[in-house]
Amino acid sequence: MRLAVTILVFCVAALLALGMVMLYSSSMEQKGAQFLVMQLIWGAMGLACCVVAALMDYRLLKRVAWPLLGLSVLLLVLVFEQPLHLGLHLAPKINGAHRWLSKGGFRFQPSELAKLALIFVLAWYGERYHRQMPGLKRGILLPGCIIAPVLGLIFMEPDRGATVLLAAVSGIILLLAGVRWRFIVPPVMLALAALGLSLRHDHMRIARIFGWLHLEEHKDGVGYQAYQAMLALGAGGWTGRGLGEGMQKYGFVPENHTDFIFSMIGEELGLIATLLVVAAFVAILICGIYIALRAPDTFGLLLGSGIAFLIGLQAFINIGVVTSVLPNKGLPLPFISYGGSNLLMMLTSIGVLLSIARQGRADDTGSEGEPDRQRVPGLRRSRNPFRNPDSETRTSQLLRPVFVLAPP
Repeated sequence: MRLAVTILVFCVAALLALGMVMLYSSSMEQKGAQFLVMQLIWGAMGLACCVVAALMDYRLLKRVAWPLLGLSVLLLVLVFEQPLHLGLHLAPKINGAHRWLSKGGFRFQPSELAKLALIFVLAWYGERYHRQMPGLKRGILLPGCIIAPVLGLIFMEPDRGATVLLAAVSGIILLLAGVRWRFIVPPVMLALAALGLSLRHDHMRIARIFGWLHLEEHKDGVGYQAYQAMLALGAGGWTGRGLGEGMQKYGFVPENHTDFIFSMIGEELGLIATLLVVAAFVAILICGIYIALRAPDTFGLLLGSGIAFLIGLQAFINIGVVTSVLPNKGLPLPFISYGGSNLLMMLTSIGVLLSIARQGRADDTGSEGEPDRQRVPGLRRSRNPFRNPDSETRTSQLLRPVFVLAPP
């Protein structure tokens, strides 16, 4: 456990430091140190939240999971205050989307909070009803009623990338909680069909997909940003042009400090640096899964797994977009891209992972292997089935829907 925590902290610190350096390098000609200063402020708040989350008992999140989800839904509704004519003047429309709340120079993206809040609630739900999760009602219908409003509001902003990401993470949590494959595949197919239907009537995004499929033909149009990102990656070679010497940041890659900052890393620091970044995110994912598997209870298992896959999948999607493996989606690269809301929530989630690791290690050193059940008074806690050698039946129930494709 100690090695996993050390690797996790080192990788996050390295990515955070790299992000600050690249943010200044990619924006110094246009905005000077403005973006760096704002990112440092958000980073300081995120580190404070990370420390607080690491020191607290993660099981206390059960008490705030539902209020936090309710707050997230309220904030997601408020981003539509202009179209709803609420007159609050909180939610500006930026690049054709309603995704932010802004007041007095402070801008916050509620969907980032909603990601963590939904993971908290699904982890709580998976622990509380783990024996009923293989059934259709408790396993799919009721969790679907929790997931659908959040995904629907994010989808209408519109933010297709965050919707797909959160849907994937939610599905992983449900599978780990015991939902059977035969129950989860039909909703996934319906969701994909609905997504395809919406894209068919969304001319801008269908143009992006065609631009992705035929990049050379659309390099001066909808594929311009992706094409310039590929040029930046190719121009860097093995070791890069040198820090601050990149050329694509001079207006060629419009979002070089946010969604496409990975291309700036490739151009200025080279292929070796980009491979190290990919390795760091793989290490974070592996360490997160290991910490989750060593959690003392089911809540920690589901919570840690959800956070690990949230970070890992978001990084995979961002890097896939920059390298043209995936069509353009507006998702930041965790710990590196400019974006205060995302940085704050990502660092907070790392703190929660560290809390799970700390409680797992504390339980490992308990007397006769028994968890300290008095650590959080008033909270019922189940055992982590992956850590209990006497619960062979329960473990098989969890593993069966995850690793067996044919329904039992």
